[in-house]
Amino acid sequence: MYETAYLNDIVVDCVKLHKTASLSLMDDDGDCFIALDPYRLGSEQNEVLQIAHELGHCMTGSFYNRYSSLNCISQKEYRADKWAVHKLIPFSELQRAFSEGVVDRWELAERFAVTEAFMETALHVYRREGLLRD
Repeated sequence: MYETAYLNDIVVDCVKLHKTASLSLMDDDGDCFIALDPYRLGSEQNEVLQIAHELGHCMTGSFYNRYSSLNCISQKEYRADKWAVHKLIPFSELQRAFSEGVVDRWELAERFAVTEAFMETALHVYRREGLLRD
């Protein structure tokens, strides 16, 4: 994920954050920045997931402010998650896992080195795209 940030001129800084493990922002010039609090990340796995999500905001331009409606915030968060899902769990690789008999959420999470919660997000994204059925 750091390479993706670097290749897209997105600065990733480690800083102490008081209310979250990570955040991203875009300045008036359109430059994106990501801040990570290493003391709040907990694990390398969570670090990758946090960076992927924040890169999702940057790569899709999905930002909001404190005055945004809950509906707007939800849409922007979904776009960031969707980008992260496509980057970390490409559908072709998910299909390959299914064809090899890996179907339980925990097994899929282990295979893709993500949390079960993120795997559930991935399955939800691919269902919404019409690529998976319940």
